[in-house]
Amino acid sequence: MAQRVLVVDDDRTVSDVICRYLEHAGYAVGHVGDGAEALAAVRTQAPHLVVLDLMLPTMSGLQVCRELRSAPDGVPIIMLTARGDEADRVLGLELGADDYLTKPFSPRELVLRVGSVLRRSTTARVPEPAQVLRDGPLEVLTGPRTVRLGPTELTLTLREFDLLAHLMRHPARAFTRAELLEQVWGWTFGDQSTVTVHVRRLREKIETDPATPRRIVTVWGVGYRYERADA
Repeated sequence: MAQRVLVVDDDRTVSDVICRYLEHAGYAVGHVGDGAEALAAVRTQAPHLVVLDLMLPTMSGLQVCRELRSAPDGVPIIMLTARGDEADRVLGLELGADDYLTKPFSPRELVLRVGSVLRRSTTARVPEPAQVLRDGPLEVLTGPRTVRLGPTELTLTLREFDLLAHLMRHPARAFTRAELLEQVWGWTFGDQSTVTVHVRRLREKIETDPATPRRIVTVWGVGYRYERADA
């Protein structure tokens, strides 16, 4: 059965092109033109992924993203943003969007991004062999995909979890942002600021002082490295 993609964009010319390319790639595609309709369509159509424009009538794309992320087992989201909307793009990533593209973009690239996000989200739902990654009070259980810091269970997005687990599996190794983008996101292309945003969000959740991180440290001129707090 074809995977279902919901396209949320009020520009009919853009949405028609997106839908045509996705259908040609083998996806079952639905379309709505505003934020309120998008939330209703997610409930009734249960799409496997949402392509979400940020500039929408009735309810903004950021509001839609926030609502979708507040639900358990949230649907993967690829945001579409205008070229100058960097603040909104970063906020969307912080709210848990899985990827974004800036307009104008190549419909073929969008199809590739959809496939990449769907592969990652599908893999994440496959039960993994039980593995526990520990660093002092920080505990990551890869099977149930849960993270605890002492007695507190943390809420991480799909990408945040994958990034943290990857770094903890390779302590003391420095990764470039391009390497993390490929090894965690599965992309061989894309904006590397995506990694920067996710690192910042992780630091806010696992570091005692995010401004002076002890676990996920910056390696100047290279990228990031995980340092065990209990080493």
